[in-house]
Amino acid sequence: MANSLLERLPKDPTSLVGIIVALVAVLAGAAYFFRSSKKRKSKGSLDTETWRSFRLVKRTQLSHNVVKFRFALPTPHSVLGLPIGQHISCLGQDKGGEEVIKPYTPTTLDSDIGFFELVIKIYPYGRMSHHFSKLQVGDSLSVRGPKGRFLYRPGAVKALGMLAGGTGLTPMFQVSRAVLENPKDSTKIYLIYANVTYEDILLKEELDNFHRKYPGRFSVHYVLEKPPNDWEGSVGYISKELIQSFCPAPSPDIQMLRCGPPMMNKAMQAHLDALGYSKETQFQF
Repeated sequence: MANSLLERLPKDPTSLVGIIVALVAVLAGAAYFFRSSKKRKSKGSLDTETWRSFRLVKRTQLSHNVVKFRFALPTPHSVLGLPIGQHISCLGQDKGGEEVIKPYTPTTLDSDIGFFELVIKIYPYGRMSHHFSKLQVGDSLSVRGPKGRFLYRPGAVKALGMLAGGTGLTPMFQVSRAVLENPKDSTKIYLIYANVTYEDILLKEELDNFHRKYPGRFSVHYVLEKPPNDWEGSVGYISKELIQSFCPAPSPDIQMLRCGPPMMNKAMQAHLDALGYSKETQFQF
């Protein structure tokens, strides 16, 4: 067999060298393809079916009931692999030891290498809040994902109107970061953010910084139910009139996003319907 193969090889040294060079090129290409495929398959630290554990490396108290948790990814060069505007499911235990699963949207992007962050509001009687309140540096959180239907495409619309309430800010914040930090995306963002008190406003410093850093591209308007005496924003709830005066007018090339408590989402949908925003241009996280 070996002799038969040798007999078929060309006797001309030049031809033989050419075959060897071609063979080396094919093998190198195959090796590159294998490495690239392996790299593509390993991109991202999440799994949609399996719970994966991430270690808490930093815990920052932002206010009396809001905490920012930073979790390490498998390596310093890893990315979470979460599509913009989508969320993860977190697994925990409530006060009675029963299993709890709740969705959360990280405030970080895949441009944040080696870690991801969650900004969590700790409610006194919240089942998942109990789990997060007990998490200390060195502990691990079980996560699964990605989850969600939102698809971000740079420049897909001219403007985004955002209606957020309470912790419903987190997906809006993530989308805003992605849009504003992408030099190829000129989408304008108009965020109306409602809370009960001034202390309830999440990431206010970061939002105000967006407004200063990206003038003409990011605008934010705050609404408080119980404002302080020197409050300059709106008072009460997000009204149909406020949406009409602040957000982009109904058009096929804009999108209106909403995220908040169930009653708020229902009211915002009614406002948007009444103002003439089509179902196709509305999205609820």
